[in-house]
Amino acid sequence: MSSVAKLPSLDLTSDRVHRNLSTPVLVETALMRNEGKLAANGTLVVMTGERTGRSPKDKYLEDTPEIHDNIWWGTVNQPITPEGFDSLLAVANDYLASKDDLFVFDGFVGADPKYRLASRTVTELAWHSLFVKTLFIEPTEDEMTTFEDSLADGWTILNCANRKLTAEEAEAAGVNPTGTCIIQSLTRKMVIIFGTEYAGEMKKSLFYAMNYDMPDVEVFPMHCSANVAKNEPNNVALFFGLSGTGKTTLSADEKRALIGDDEHGWSADGVFNFEGGCYAKCINLSAKTEPQIWDAIRFGSCLENVVMDPDSRVPNYDDGSITQNTRVTYPVEFIPGAQIPSVGRHPKNVIFLTADAFGVLPAVSKLTPEQAMYYFINGYTSKLAGTEQGVTEPQPNFSPCFGGPFLPRHPAKYAQQLAERIKQHNANVWLVNTGWRGTNEGTLRRYSLPYTRAMVTGILDGSLAKTEYAEHPIFGLHMPKTIPGAGIPDDILNPRSNWTDKSAYDQTATKLAKLFRDNDKKFEMSDSVRAAGPKA
Repeated sequence: MSSVAKLPSLDLTSDRVHRNLSTPVLVETALMRNEGKLAANGTLVVMTGERTGRSPKDKYLEDTPEIHDNIWWGTVNQPITPEGFDSLLAVANDYLASKDDLFVFDGFVGADPKYRLASRTVTELAWHSLFVKTLFIEPTEDEMTTFEDSLADGWTILNCANRKLTAEEAEAAGVNPTGTCIIQSLTRKMVIIFGTEYAGEMKKSLFYAMNYDMPDVEVFPMHCSANVAKNEPNNVALFFGLSGTGKTTLSADEKRALIGDDEHGWSADGVFNFEGGCYAKCINLSAKTEPQIWDAIRFGSCLENVVMDPDSRVPNYDDGSITQNTRVTYPVEFIPGAQIPSVGRHPKNVIFLTADAFGVLPAVSKLTPEQAMYYFINGYTSKLAGTEQGVTEPQPNFSPCFGGPFLPRHPAKYAQQLAERIKQHNANVWLVNTGWRGTNEGTLRRYSLPYTRAMVTGILDGSLAKTEYAEHPIFGLHMPKTIPGAGIPDDILNPRSNWTDKSAYDQTATKLAKLFRDNDKKFEMSDSVRAAGPKA
């Protein structure tokens, strides 16, 4: 442990510190401070400046003896020395101590009290406090009386959003000289953010913390959404996928109760949400295609980087001129019929969501247990525009466990936890492509949301498991030949039939298969799991 105390000079007891303010007061404060504008639908519309997505190349983890051997070091987990962490902690404390106002939110991460973590978030921006108030779990009055005790083993976030590091400070700490930096310490249980107003850094930092802590208490942490049939509590479904692949959209279903849209744990008792709110992409959002999310955007919600008409104050969800990664945050209870508290039984279906930029993978496939392990540990998808700094168009990407940027431990640790739970609870596993398919014009077109919803409905009501399947000649995936009653043309289910130039499809499929094989060399896996991959 560093010799520097956790919060050596930051006084959080003065009148300038505003703690757990109500939503109306936070919104009013943000408007008074010119941090955002109020839309006609009552939402607070804010801009995050230069950074409109996560900054993974500027994220660092303190390397200490206590955790060193447990970490998957590399491009995801970049080390910072304790001395470097100390130097930036001093910068953060001096900066926050100089502010006229600070906003503190005390809350929890984890809907199951057995496993939740206490957290304290200190921000200079009122809307950042509204953000975490929406996404984390607010304590009851009784819980607040003992919160300081809970925080003794909890987490602290210091968000210095408007403080860019100087080149000298960055060099002294051993970090990139971009001015933006996110440093995290699993030993001190602390996160410090510099030079970015993108609020998702706060939420993802505590997801990262849960990803480290939960395996030690036999909980499988997951980058997934979850819902449950309203009249069938045993019919729980998980939706794994990276940002933009459809976790939030597909789990918001009028016939099912939402458990959560992004981060969950799977314990011996079932699944539970890590959060108390949702953080949905809203580019091209419409009331027709995503009615539950549309209706959830109201007072208490926060819209990030959404263009708004200055006169009517109506948000334009089709305008991606600032970023394709426009976002909205809202409490989970804003979704009608949401599961409160956000817990459920063991999943019956596990769905991997992939946005295939090549137009090669089937729209939907049923996976064998070995294929489930193979596709989980490879985590193929495409990075979608705006979800990370510098990503402006879809890029093929392998992200282990469909959440590589948030994994402190080696992916094999999480893959083994998944395998054990699938086997123990006899869960079905599926691969759903929310990406692109070929067209008669020789171009690629994204699968329509109504078709994808119909496929997911077939999975969840059990009908898709009973239909006839064909095997993909290169990937070995089991593709349904038809989905009765879904109104989906059969030729859409076989990706090769979507391409006018069949030889071009075969060449592209072989290219993607080779990318899979090149990627799987990075991981140790059994012969049977490796054999479940594509032919290359």
